Amino acid sequence: MNEYMKIAKELSDDNLKTNVGGPFGACIVKDGKIIGKGSNHVLLHNDPTAHAEIMAIRDACKNINSYDLSGAELYTSCYPCPMCLSAIIWSNIKKVYYGNTKEDAANIGFRDDFIYNFIKNLTDNSSDSSILKLESIDREETIKSFKNFMEKSDKRIY
Repeated sequence: MNEYMKIAKELSDDNLKTNVGGPFGACIVKDGKIIGKGSNHVLLHNDPTAHAEIMAIRDACKNINSYDLSGAELYTSCYPCPMCLSAIIWSNIKKVYYGNTKEDAANIGFRDDFIYNFIKNLTDNSSDSSILKLESIDREETIKSFKNFMEKSDKRIY
């Protein structure tokens, strides 16, 4: 077994004992060194964003003192959900190794399909309002902050 996937699996297995969250674990490696680890802590923290990949990204960013994880690879016990995929992309990780599939997760009760379908339908302008209703309001005011940002000489795009 891959040494880093073994760590992700062990983190996942630990959650079976502690019940702090679902059976998910992840670790992040850069230059052959583990820079971050995480397991699902949704139940412990009452935080729906405390997925293993997110926790590993937070740990890695803290450990290297950067929001940019370019050059790092993520090992996760399961195919990332849409939220985690977004966080992985935002953190500039370009390679993810996963163990279980999203279908495997669905088989044990974790269903991300409705989110994938919702996102797909956003591009078709036919999103399901029973899942989430998106409505733009007060853009004439909120756009002012964006315009002010564009004028800043010391702005940082990340």
